Amino acid sequence: MTQLVHVRHDRRLGEFALRTIDVAADAPLLHRWVTHPKAAFWLMQDADLDAVAGEYRRIAEHPHHEAYLGLWRGEPAFLAERYDPAHVELVGLHDARPGDVGMHFLCAPTDTPVSGFTLAVITTVLAWLFADPATERVVVEPDVRNTAVQALNAAVGFEVVGPVTKPEKTALLSICTRQGFRAATTDVTAAAGTETKEHHRDHA
Repeated sequence: MTQLVHVRHDRRLGEFALRTIDVAADAPLLHRWVTHPKAAFWLMQDADLDAVAGEYRRIAEHPHHEAYLGLWRGEPAFLAERYDPAHVELVGLHDARPGDVGMHFLCAPTDTPVSGFTLAVITTVLAWLFADPATERVVVEPDVRNTAVQALNAAVGFEVVGPVTKPEKTALLSICTRQGFRAATTDVTAAAGTETKEHHRDHA
Protein backbone atom coordinates (compact mmCIF):
# COMPACT_ATOMS: atom_id res chain seq x y z
CA MET A 1 0.00 0.00 0.00
CA THR A 2 1.21 3.47 -0.84
CA GLN A 3 0.29 6.62 1.10
CA LEU A 4 -0.27 10.13 -0.17
CA VAL A 5 1.86 12.53 1.89
CA HIS A 6 1.49 15.91 0.19
CA VAL A 7 -0.75 17.69 -2.30
CA ARG A 8 -0.18 21.05 -3.97
CA HIS A 9 -2.53 22.76 -6.41
CA ASP A 10 -0.71 24.76 -9.06
CA ARG A 11 -2.62 27.65 -10.64
CA ARG A 12 -1.52 26.79 -14.17
CA LEU A 13 -0.77 23.09 -14.16
CA GLY A 14 -3.19 21.58 -11.68
CA GLU A 15 -2.60 19.07 -8.94
CA PHE A 16 0.83 17.80 -7.89
CA ALA A 17 1.22 15.21 -5.15
CA LEU A 18 3.76 12.96 -3.47
CA ARG A 19 3.20 9.40 -2.33
CA THR A 20 5.28 6.70 -0.74
CA ILE A 21 7.04 4.24 -3.04
CA ASP A 22 6.09 0.59 -3.44
CA VAL A 23 9.49 -0.73 -4.50
CA ALA A 24 8.21 -3.95 -6.07
CA ALA A 25 5.48 -2.22 -8.09
CA ASP A 26 7.33 1.01 -8.91
CA ALA A 27 10.81 -0.35 -9.73
CA PRO A 28 10.17 -0.87 -13.50
CA LEU A 29 8.95 2.73 -13.83
CA LEU A 30 11.83 4.11 -11.78
CA HIS A 31 14.28 2.04 -13.83
CA ARG A 32 13.02 3.63 -17.05
CA TRP A 33 13.38 7.08 -15.57
CA VAL A 34 16.80 6.84 -13.92
CA THR A 35 18.48 5.07 -16.86
CA HIS A 36 17.16 7.47 -19.50
CA PRO A 37 19.85 9.58 -21.20
CA LYS A 38 18.18 12.76 -19.88
CA ALA A 39 18.78 11.48 -16.33
CA ALA A 40 22.56 11.30 -16.71
CA PHE A 41 23.16 13.39 -13.59
CA TRP A 42 21.21 10.82 -11.52
CA LEU A 43 24.27 8.56 -11.98
CA MET A 44 22.33 5.31 -12.55
CA GLN A 45 22.63 5.07 -16.34
CA ASP A 46 23.99 1.52 -16.33
CA ALA A 47 21.82 0.13 -13.53
CA ASP A 48 19.63 -2.88 -14.32
CA LEU A 49 16.17 -3.39 -12.84
CA ASP A 50 17.46 -5.37 -9.86
CA ALA A 51 19.99 -2.66 -9.05
CA VAL A 52 17.35 0.07 -9.12
CA ALA A 53 14.99 -1.99 -6.96
CA GLY A 54 17.85 -2.66 -4.57
CA GLU A 55 18.75 1.02 -4.32
CA TYR A 56 15.20 2.09 -3.49
CA ARG A 57 14.80 -0.80 -1.07
CA ARG A 58 17.98 0.41 0.64
CA ILE A 59 16.61 3.95 0.80
CA ALA A 60 13.31 2.67 2.23
CA GLU A 61 15.21 0.95 5.03
CA HIS A 62 17.60 3.85 5.70
CA PRO A 63 17.01 5.89 8.87
CA HIS A 64 18.11 9.17 7.24
CA HIS A 65 17.02 8.86 3.59
CA GLU A 66 13.56 8.62 1.99
CA ALA A 67 12.17 8.52 -1.54
CA TYR A 68 8.73 9.46 -2.84
CA LEU A 69 6.97 9.20 -6.19
CA GLY A 70 5.61 12.48 -7.54
CA LEU A 71 2.26 12.61 -9.30
CA TRP A 72 0.91 15.21 -11.71
CA ARG A 73 -2.84 15.11 -12.21
CA GLY A 74 -2.78 11.66 -10.65
CA GLU A 75 -0.11 10.14 -12.90
CA PRO A 76 3.56 9.38 -12.01
CA ALA A 77 5.67 12.29 -13.24
CA PHE A 78 8.66 12.85 -10.95
CA LEU A 79 10.77 11.44 -8.14
CA ALA A 80 11.78 13.19 -4.93
CA GLU A 81 14.24 12.20 -2.22
CA ARG A 82 14.71 13.69 1.23
CA TYR A 83 17.77 13.04 3.37
CA ASP A 84 19.63 14.26 6.42
CA PRO A 85 22.83 15.91 5.12
CA ALA A 86 24.56 15.31 8.46
CA HIS A 87 24.36 11.55 7.75
CA VAL A 88 23.93 11.19 3.97
CA GLU A 89 25.61 12.72 0.90
CA LEU A 90 27.37 15.64 2.60
CA VAL A 91 28.99 14.21 5.71
CA GLY A 92 32.08 16.30 6.42
CA LEU A 93 31.37 18.58 3.45
CA HIS A 94 28.62 20.74 4.90
CA ASP A 95 28.26 22.82 8.03
CA ALA A 96 25.14 20.99 9.18
CA ARG A 97 22.63 22.81 11.36
CA PRO A 98 19.49 21.62 13.13
CA GLY A 99 16.64 21.80 10.65
CA ASP A 100 18.74 21.09 7.55
CA VAL A 101 17.15 18.73 5.02
CA GLY A 102 18.76 17.45 1.81
CA MET A 103 16.79 17.08 -1.39
CA HIS A 104 17.03 15.40 -4.80
CA PHE A 105 14.38 15.50 -7.53
CA LEU A 106 14.06 14.00 -11.00
CA CYS A 107 11.39 14.72 -13.59
CA ALA A 108 10.24 11.83 -15.75
CA PRO A 109 11.64 11.96 -19.29
CA THR A 110 9.12 13.08 -21.90
CA ASP A 111 8.98 13.87 -25.60
CA THR A 112 6.31 16.51 -24.97
CA PRO A 113 7.69 18.92 -22.37
CA VAL A 114 5.24 21.27 -20.66
CA SER A 115 6.29 24.89 -20.12
CA GLY A 116 6.89 25.59 -16.44
CA PHE A 117 6.57 21.96 -15.40
CA THR A 118 10.00 21.50 -13.83
CA LEU A 119 9.67 24.76 -11.91
CA ALA A 120 6.30 23.57 -10.62
CA VAL A 121 7.87 20.29 -9.53
CA ILE A 122 10.73 21.85 -7.56
CA THR A 123 8.27 24.33 -6.02
CA THR A 124 6.07 21.41 -4.98
CA VAL A 125 9.00 19.51 -3.48
CA LEU A 126 10.18 22.53 -1.48
CA ALA A 127 6.65 23.33 -0.32
CA TRP A 128 6.44 19.74 0.94
CA LEU A 129 9.76 19.97 2.78
CA PHE A 130 8.97 23.33 4.36
CA ALA A 131 5.51 22.09 5.38
CA ASP A 132 7.40 20.28 8.14
CA PRO A 133 7.93 22.95 10.82
CA ALA A 134 11.24 21.29 11.75
CA THR A 135 12.72 22.15 8.33
CA GLU A 136 14.70 25.39 8.39
CA ARG A 137 16.96 25.02 5.33
CA VAL A 138 16.99 22.77 2.28
CA VAL A 139 20.43 21.71 1.07
CA VAL A 140 21.27 20.50 -2.44
CA GLU A 141 24.46 19.34 -4.15
CA PRO A 142 23.92 19.27 -7.93
CA ASP A 143 26.75 18.49 -10.32
CA VAL A 144 28.60 21.71 -11.17
CA ARG A 145 27.93 20.95 -14.86
CA ASN A 146 24.16 20.79 -14.35
CA THR A 147 23.45 24.43 -15.13
CA ALA A 148 19.77 23.79 -15.86
CA VAL A 149 18.99 22.64 -12.33
CA GLN A 150 21.17 25.40 -10.89
CA ALA A 151 18.96 27.96 -12.65
CA LEU A 152 15.86 26.27 -11.22
CA ASN A 153 17.40 26.26 -7.76
CA ALA A 154 18.07 30.00 -8.00
CA ALA A 155 14.48 30.62 -9.12
CA VAL A 156 13.07 29.10 -5.91
CA GLY A 157 15.46 30.84 -3.54
CA PHE A 158 18.64 28.77 -3.32
CA GLU A 159 21.91 30.58 -2.73
CA VAL A 160 25.21 29.06 -3.78
CA VAL A 161 27.69 28.20 -1.02
CA GLY A 162 30.38 26.88 -3.34
CA PRO A 163 31.82 23.73 -4.91
CA VAL A 164 32.48 20.62 -2.84
CA THR A 165 34.32 17.51 -3.98
CA LYS A 166 32.41 14.25 -3.64
CA PRO A 167 33.63 10.79 -4.71
CA GLU A 168 31.27 10.71 -7.71
CA LYS A 169 31.27 14.38 -8.77
CA THR A 170 32.16 17.97 -8.04
CA ALA A 171 28.98 19.43 -6.59
CA LEU A 172 27.72 22.97 -6.19
CA LEU A 173 26.55 23.15 -2.59
CA SER A 174 23.52 25.44 -2.35
CA ILE A 175 21.10 26.28 0.45
CA CYS A 176 17.54 27.59 0.54
CA THR A 177 16.10 29.00 3.75
CA ARG A 178 12.42 29.00 4.54
CA GLN A 179 12.45 32.79 4.17
CA GLY A 180 14.33 32.59 0.88
CA PHE A 181 11.81 30.15 -0.55
CA ARG A 182 8.88 32.32 0.51
CA ALA A 183 10.45 35.46 -0.96
CA ALA A 184 11.28 33.79 -4.27
CA THR A 185 7.92 32.10 -4.75
CA THR A 186 5.40 34.47 -3.15
CA ASP A 187 3.36 34.83 -6.33
CA VAL A 188 3.48 31.10 -7.03
CA THR A 189 2.59 29.84 -3.58
CA ALA A 190 -0.06 32.47 -2.97
CA ALA A 191 -1.95 31.17 -6.00
CA ALA A 192 -1.49 27.50 -5.14
CA GLY A 193 -3.03 25.55 -2.31
CA THR A 194 -0.78 23.21 -0.36
CA GLU A 195 -1.87 20.37 1.87
CA THR A 196 0.31 17.98 3.84
CA LYS A 197 -1.25 14.62 4.65
CA GLU A 198 1.02 13.60 7.49
CA HIS A 199 3.59 15.01 9.90
CA HIS A 200 7.12 14.33 8.69
CA ARG A 201 10.08 13.11 10.66
CA ASP A 202 12.48 15.68 12.11
CA HIS A 203 15.75 15.26 10.19
CA ALA A 204 17.82 17.51 12.41
